[in-house]
Amino acid sequence: METIHIFILAIVQGLTEFLPISSSAHLILTPKILEFTDQGLAFDIAVHLGSLAAIVGYMRRDLWLMARDFAGSIGSRGKTTENSRMVWLVILATVPIVIVGGLFKTLVEGDLRTTGVIATTTIIFGLLLLWVDMRGKHQRNEHQLSWRDGLIIGCFQVLAIIPGTSRSGITMTAGLMLGLTREAASRFSFLLAIPTILMSGALITLDLIKSDLPVDWNALFLGVILSFIAAYSCIHLFLRFVERIGMLPFVIYRLLLGGAIILFML
Repeated sequence: METIHIFILAIVQGLTEFLPISSSAHLILTPKILEFTDQGLAFDIAVHLGSLAAIVGYMRRDLWLMARDFAGSIGSRGKTTENSRMVWLVILATVPIVIVGGLFKTLVEGDLRTTGVIATTTIIFGLLLLWVDMRGKHQRNEHQLSWRDGLIIGCFQVLAIIPGTSRSGITMTAGLMLGLTREAASRFSFLLAIPTILMSGALITLDLIKSDLPVDWNALFLGVILSFIAAYSCIHLFLRFVERIGMLPFVIYRLLLGGAIILFML
């Protein structure tokens, strides 16, 4: 990979992973539009690891409290806190995509990775996000989610296996539908990203091991660093301003992107 290709793809991944605009769609479309050679499985792993490191680094204090309280809650005398309960909610919300993603992995990697599917899901789920954002009560925080709420968000996350849907976008949509504030919906969506990225990275790693492809370690290292910087900056700015700006700017972007893809297909 040329350095400019590494730079563009890593920045695209880092910026789009946590915004409600679909990172998978952008990673599929960017090489096609700019006529890059395929970046390969190893590079996909690298930029996802960079994004994972960014969310873990940004939420490190919350994650430490959650891990500490979760460990303390295990056992007959364990005490349940809102932090340990949050761990169980994340686990519960992750179960649906583990099951469905495993069953339909081949379909997702093949038949659904088309520009037509991406254009359709980009527009439809963008409009759904806007509708829910406009009608949502925006009153609850993530710690007020019930077990039923966590399962509902997890079921919505299953839709993210379709390219163009946006994992963060669809889970934020579900959170807003359940009355969360924009920041709370975003924070819970970011927490859900951790196990999801870990599992998807593990699956890609297995595919890489089986493929016996050569690995450019310099490209991977640069991809991790750039993706980390872009993702960390994006998370910080998004959480800081999302309550003020709402979801409309991202919906407008999705509509423009979907329309551009349709014109590109004609």
